[in-house]
Order: sequence, then C-alpha cells, then structure tokens
Amino acid sequence: MADRFDCDNCKESLYGRKYIQSDDSPYCIPCYDSLFSNTCDECKELIGHDARELFYEDRHYHEHCFRCFRCDRSLADEPFTSQDDALLCNDCYCNEFSSKCVACDKIVMPGTRKLEYAGSTWHEGCFICHSCEQPIGSKSFIPDKDEHYCVPCYEDKFAPRCTRCKKTLAKGGVTYRDEPWHKECFVCASCKMQLAGQHFTSRDDTPYCLKCFGSLYAKKCEACSKPITGFGGGKYISFEERQWHQPCFTCSECSVSLVGAGFFPNGERILCRDCHGNL
Repeated sequence: MADRFDCDNCKESLYGRKYIQSDDSPYCIPCYDSLFSNTCDECKELIGHDARELFYEDRHYHEHCFRCFRCDRSLADEPFTSQDDALLCNDCYCNEFSSKCVACDKIVMPGTRKLEYAGSTWHEGCFICHSCEQPIGSKSFIPDKDEHYCVPCYEDKFAPRCTRCKKTLAKGGVTYRDEPWHKECFVCASCKMQLAGQHFTSRDDTPYCLKCFGSLYAKKCEACSKPITGFGGGKYISFEERQWHQPCFTCSECSVSLVGAGFFPNGERILCRDCHGNL
C-alpha cells in the first residue's frame, strides 16, 4: 500500500494535484494561499501564489492594484511618492504638492536644486540677478522690491559713492555735510590723519584735525604763542586784537590771574591793579 501524501492543512490527498512545499510541509494550492498569502491593501483580496506581488512600507498589492491615487496610472514600474498613505505618481504629486518656479512657472521637481525666499520658489538656474542676469546660486544677494541683485551689481547700481575716491560704500562709512565717505578716505586735509571718531573742524568745507587747524588758522595766545582754538570748552580772553588762553591771562609782573579782574595795558604788557599802582 502506497504511503499517504496529503496536504498538511486540509489532509486531502495531493496525488495528481499541484502543491507547494513550505517549511518541509506540503500544501494544496487553496490552503497555501489562505495560510500564507498576503492581503492586497487596495482590494482587500488575497494575493495568490501565482500573482505578481508588490509591497511598500509593509503594505502589499496586486500588480494591477498598485496604481496612482489620482490618475489611476500603474506604478509597477514608475517612480512614485506616498502622501498621507495615498500613492501618487510623480506627475500628480508635483501638480498637487510641489511648488512652481515664479520665474518660469514650471514645476520644481522633487530632488532638484531650488531656492526659496519670502515664500516664493525658484529653480536654481532661474534665480538670477536683475542686472547682470547671471544665476545667483548660493551667493549673497540683496532684494529691492520684487527684484534681486547680486552684491556687486547692487553696489554698483544703488550703493552711495565715496565723495573722495568715488568708489561704492558697501557698509559703514562717514557722513559729512550730507555726503558719504569711506572712513579711510575721511582725513585731515593737512596731515592726512583719519578723522572718523575724532574731533575735527573745517574751513571752507574742508575738514581738518584740531591740531592742524590750530596750527594753520587759529590765532595765537599772546602769552604762550600756542593756538587758541576754543574747542573742547576752552575759554579765552580777547582785548584789542590780542587773545590769551584763560589760564595765560595773567599779570605780566606778578603773574596773578586777571580773569574777571580789572587790568591795565602797559605797552605789550598787561598789569594787575597793584602792579600798575606801583609804577
């Protein structure tokens, strides 16, 4: 008597029938499908042993069920994207979720290089300088209303120019008489020392450091012969076309201070009341 050869599940004889061996046990086709086949996530039916099965993120599909949620195109051999558990072909995903380039009005495909600024999107090659029309890419740029400029073009077109060297001021600088200057260009007309952050004055709209101005234009103290500038709160005395620093305004004889006191001129000298009385 021949040995029995039965399905491990339903125990029906497998002689003369197709079967599938699994884990060293034979199964008839119906039992194998019911026990081991996956359920299609789309149609909820079993995916038979002889059907082409596709799977994505622990979900299984018949080949004919693996389709775009929007246009029903087969995704079996096409690139696709999942959005909220719905499968979408690239075309439908881009039309529904991808941004459009504000320059060329075409879709910015996923994975392509793009630039986003102020809520708008550009293809990398479409984001160009309004002036030179060269792609800006990852370089710095400056927006002006609805236009964008690379830094060199913006500075050439809009940035103020130094009154002295006529080159653009990218940032910083000094304003003098409503005119812009580079800090290194704003110097004393005499000694060429930089005046930015320093006390200075001017003559005929030309800037001078205090030292040069005093040396060139200020009146000299009758006593010490040093310039009288009046800068920094310095006070001075003036009498008959002659000037003195306040500390220098003293009696020529006894050196007492004459500031606020009566005095008497005596030729080139000035005398206090006592010294004048002793003459």
